[in-house]
Amino acid sequence: MLPEFKNFCLADFSISENRKKMEDAIKQVEEELGKEYPIIIGGEKIETEKKIESINPSVKKEVVGRVSRANRELAERAIKTAYEKFQEWRFTSPDERARYLLKAAEIMRQEVFYLSALMVVEEGKNWIEAYADTAEAIDFLEFYAREMMRYGKEQPVVPYPGEENSLFYIPLGVVAVIPPWNFPCAILVGMTSAAIVTGNTVVLKPASSSPVIGYKFAEIMERVGLPDGVLNFLPGSGAEVGDTIVGHPLTRMVAFTGSRDVGLHINELAAKTQPGQRWIKRVIAEMGGKDTIIVDETADLDSAVNGIVASAYGFQGQKCSACSRLIIVKDVYDELLDRIIERVKEIKVGDVRDYDNYMGPVINEQAFNKIKEYIEIGKGEGRLMTGGGCDDSVGYFIEPTIIGDVDPMARISQEEIFGPVLAVIKAKDFDEALEIANNTEYGLTGGVYSTNRANLERARREFFVGNLYFNRKITGALVGVQPFGGFNMSGTDSKAGGSDYLLLFMQAKSVAERF
Repeated sequence: MLPEFKNFCLADFSISENRKKMEDAIKQVEEELGKEYPIIIGGEKIETEKKIESINPSVKKEVVGRVSRANRELAERAIKTAYEKFQEWRFTSPDERARYLLKAAEIMRQEVFYLSALMVVEEGKNWIEAYADTAEAIDFLEFYAREMMRYGKEQPVVPYPGEENSLFYIPLGVVAVIPPWNFPCAILVGMTSAAIVTGNTVVLKPASSSPVIGYKFAEIMERVGLPDGVLNFLPGSGAEVGDTIVGHPLTRMVAFTGSRDVGLHINELAAKTQPGQRWIKRVIAEMGGKDTIIVDETADLDSAVNGIVASAYGFQGQKCSACSRLIIVKDVYDELLDRIIERVKEIKVGDVRDYDNYMGPVINEQAFNKIKEYIEIGKGEGRLMTGGGCDDSVGYFIEPTIIGDVDPMARISQEEIFGPVLAVIKAKDFDEALEIANNTEYGLTGGVYSTNRANLERARREFFVGNLYFNRKITGALVGVQPFGGFNMSGTDSKAGGSDYLLLFMQAKSVAERF
């Protein structure tokens, strides 16, 4: 009997043994720089002439890995292979499918420092953020395995005289999994494992900025004995490979996490019925956010500073859950803003292979240029309080930036920047603060710092986000504890890491037999 699910503990890097393990793991990753990685279709390793170069954003001249790049022909082949394998895999028992995930989780626990170190180098995540990414992936594997065992049992129905009635869940078919680059282990593993454990087969297109960590997971699933063709690893461009697997008539479902614009494009493409298609495709689209923390005049300001800085600048603000808007009621606006500026100026920016650097680079040149442009826009829409410096001479580094006195409808208050830029807005009272918080097209995360019970209860009712946090940071949702997903243009309202998430990958079948 399995023990109850428990979240994987994070490493304490103040312990010398843990620091040594991470340093050794980083050295191992560095020894593998430039290695080539194949496409995997039906268990066959395929090398192509064209490669995707994964770059270390801290030192852009370093190539982490060269990954074979698929084309439309290989995308077609991957979908057909997955479809053929589905005819067999769908009849594998739920418990057997769950055990593949449990074994993969054990391997990841054993290799947690290596996988985390790979993200330090490939992603520019600091040690704590990278380790948390791997820990969340382990949690998804453990949680979804147990959930599938639960769903695999006989489902309750109302008894009816003279008949045997039953209800059970069956898989959908081929799932195209398109994860983001910012959580290249956790979200990739979560969406992929959810599809596999529910009896579907997968064509996985990793993000082009972080394909190596995706390959490592595909390799782990090979090591646990997952049958060939259940998981097919297909790196490639979104325009060529992504559109092919989303639009293909044999694709039954798409699981996507990424930007608003790409998510809407995928949803539109999947909604168009293709010749020979026999179903309406199902789409999970977890998209962007413009996330807000409100601080009222009763708040513990020391606690607020800690949570705001962690929420805004953890992983360089490159989280859909990151705090990019701070709304402060006027009575404490100046005092709190001064404290935050003081704390932000202490943040160390640099190559995150050095543990002392809290903030690393942004992911690539495109992100660097976009964020730099938004900082210039922000200078015209508010007051630059600190930061604003951008340096791409070695890596893609941007200083943690605060723009104060921002209008609620300014561009930097409404548009997702996805970088270390915080817009600060003054509100006359809590009523206005809550009104401003709800004025974007997004609805992912939000937070309130207050000791006023009436304000907290009002926010509980009226702050329209999928994940709301009181008196703590608004990032770092835990699997099973805070099921994660948002409203409006933040996505399709699915809750990753929640007890109903696997239902999105299945359909219910009712069978009645009269005696």
